Order: sequence, then C-alpha cells, then structure tokens
Amino acid sequence: SVDSVSARLMGAGLGRVLSPTTFLASKAAAAIGGVVGGLVLGGMVGGAFPILAAILFALIGFMGPDLFVSFKARARRDEVRAGLPDALDLLAVSVEAGLGFDAAIQKLTEHMEGPLVEEFALALGEMRIGETRANALQKMVDRVQAQELASFVRAIIQADQLGISLGRILRVQATDTRNKRQAAAEEKAMKAPIKMLF
Repeated sequence: SVDSVSARLMGAGLGRVLSPTTFLASKAAAAIGGVVGGLVLGGMVGGAFPILAAILFALIGFMGPDLFVSFKARARRDEVRAGLPDALDLLAVSVEAGLGFDAAIQKLTEHMEGPLVEEFALALGEMRIGETRANALQKMVDRVQAQELASFVRAIIQADQLGISLGRILRVQATDTRNKRQAAAEEKAMKAPIKMLF
C-alpha cells in the first residue's frame, strides 16, 4: 500500500525527496525498461532466450528500487545506532540543567546533525502540532526500527507514566547503548578474520 511504501521511504531517509507514487512509478518504469532491454539483448541470441531475458530483466528492474531502499534504510539505521549514545548524553545534560524534554530535543537539533537528529526533529515537529510525546516517539521507532532506539523510547514513555527522573533514565540509556555499540564492534572485529579467510 502507499502508506507502507511511505513508511519505508521515511525509514531510508528518502521520504522528503521521493513520494510513494514516484517510487512506485520508478519500479514500473524499471520493469518496463527491463523487458525492453531483455528483448533487445535476447534478440541477439535468438530462440527462446529473448523471453527469458525479458522476464529476468523485468524482475531485476522491478525489485531494484526495493533493494536500494532496503540498503539505504540499513545504512541509516546503523548511523542512528552510532549517534544514539552521544545524543542521549546531550539530552541528559540538558534535562539535568533544567530544560524540559521537548526543549532538550530542540537543543539537540541545534548542536548535532545526522539521521538521528533528523528523526528527533521530525518527532519534535509532530509534538508541536498536537501529537502526544509517546505517539511521536513511537512513530520514530517505527520508521527507524532500531532496537536501541526502541529501548530508549520505551524507557522515556515509562518514565513519563511513573514520574521517574528523565535525567537519570537518559544517563542509563546512554551507558547501555554505548556498551551495546562497543560489544557489536568487538563482535564484528572477531568475525573479520573468518570473512577474510573465505
């Protein structure tokens, strides 16, 4: 559906430059181009090959944009994970200095940049037009689909509900995400020699 395509484009950071209808049209155009290209190339060989080539190229053309969006989303998700500990540290400092959570996010968007900050800015904009904090943050999680971000949002929502200090929660979350990032880096480093061997 158009909504699911829009969500995927937002998750890949393409939502502002590519509309769902344009993306779907590009898939159709790529598939048609694949059919034409397959027929032309297959025609040089002859026999049944033009039909097979047309089908193969059409599939590649149709699925190519999806693969591109998936790769972009994965790369963006990795960038969000990498930037989360530092962002949470800044949020914690701002909240402990007396700023409200929304004002702390505003401060974050002024001093940092990257995909995570873009997501926070989008969530802040939604809150300013009447969306609840919980819903705006949950939409951010749905777009990015990073486990570390989901844990942070869960903690913030629970802190709001239970009246727990946001500064303390943010400090704990920053430490936790930093430890997870370090563990993931160490695991990746341990796997590198095996991959190099193959």
